[in-house]
Amino acid sequence: MTSLEKPTEDAQQDSRAVTEAALFEAFGGVRGMVETVVPGLFFVTIFTINKNLHWSAIVALAVSLLLVVVRLAMRDTVKHAFSGVFGVAFGVVFAMMTGNAKDFYLPGMLYTLGLGLAYIITTLAGVPLIGLILGPVFKENLSWRTRNPGRKRAYAKASWAWGLILLGKCAILFPLYWWANTAQLGWVLIALKIPPFLLAVWLTWVFLAKAPAPIDVFAEMEAEEAAQAAAAESEGAGRHRREA
Repeated sequence: MTSLEKPTEDAQQDSRAVTEAALFEAFGGVRGMVETVVPGLFFVTIFTINKNLHWSAIVALAVSLLLVVVRLAMRDTVKHAFSGVFGVAFGVVFAMMTGNAKDFYLPGMLYTLGLGLAYIITTLAGVPLIGLILGPVFKENLSWRTRNPGRKRAYAKASWAWGLILLGKCAILFPLYWWANTAQLGWVLIALKIPPFLLAVWLTWVFLAKAPAPIDVFAEMEAEEAAQAAAAESEGAGRHRREA
């Protein structure tokens, strides 16, 4: 290995490590995935056993609230747990209003469909959604749109991956919503929670790990402010010497 190759490889490793950390922060990591699965798992397990919509819904909501309490007690970020609470709450409301236990899953399925379409539409519009999500995490904001075309292409590929994976998931779930019973739909939905998500995250990591490094716009702004302050201080010192 030459002296020129080593820094390049080190920079690539650093970029991959930063990408991994950013993806874990944005999507909640292993714990976030578990928190999205557990309430629905309780719902379908209880409903499979006793076919009681009310008890299944109450337990699922209680579990999602407990996850938030645990996060708060550990002084950890609660955004992923709160999103789970809202998702479960909407499902409970739908199911209770219609009296159809399958409607517990309907809000989440509609959200998945809308999110999949959003990934595709924003990419076609030139503003891939994954870039809007990860830009602030990488401290690049929207600089990738005009100043980093290689990174924009990576975000577009990742958004296409997310969109197609989510729409593929919907293509399985929506027919089951009409044809399968509640327990069958619930277990299939549980089975499809994590694998498609992991596939999308992995593809995002692959695309971004090969992309140019993000432009840290916050560091640029700090450097510009420091330069302006230094220039003002230098000008003030020069004026003071002239007056003296």
